[in-house]
Amino acid sequence: MRTITQILRDSKIIAIVGMSNKEDRASNEVGAYLQHNGYRILPVNPSYAGQTIHGETVYASLQEAADAIAGSGQRIDIVDCFRKSEDIGPIARDAIAVRASCLWMQLDIENQAAADLARAAGLDVVMNHCIKIEHRSLEG
Repeated sequence: MRTITQILRDSKIIAIVGMSNKEDRASNEVGAYLQHNGYRILPVNPSYAGQTIHGETVYASLQEAADAIAGSGQRIDIVDCFRKSEDIGPIARDAIAVRASCLWMQLDIENQAAADLARAAGLDVVMNHCIKIEHRSLEG
């Protein structure tokens, strides 16, 4: 398993599950930060599907997001979850299905069963860490 530093350095495309179009929400702020720092973000939220957030199309599902970039030979590196801990199981299964490299659960989000499932499928797993805070610590 890679360290958080390795995950962030190796990754280019981050799907943000549960991303909000409301600027005062953490998911929106984190998405803007990641985009500003060179990552491509793929917002995933069925409530906003077809709209744009930070200039990127919002997808209804991880599969839809993965299909949209597959034609260019790209894939999702990190699935960043802004959902309740109990909602992570299906997201973990979707992350495995789209061959993502990492399942990342934001601060206060932990689901051991989902983590075990993702790890068993070869994904790196990060729980209860903010990707923005972790990235900022790398920039030092």
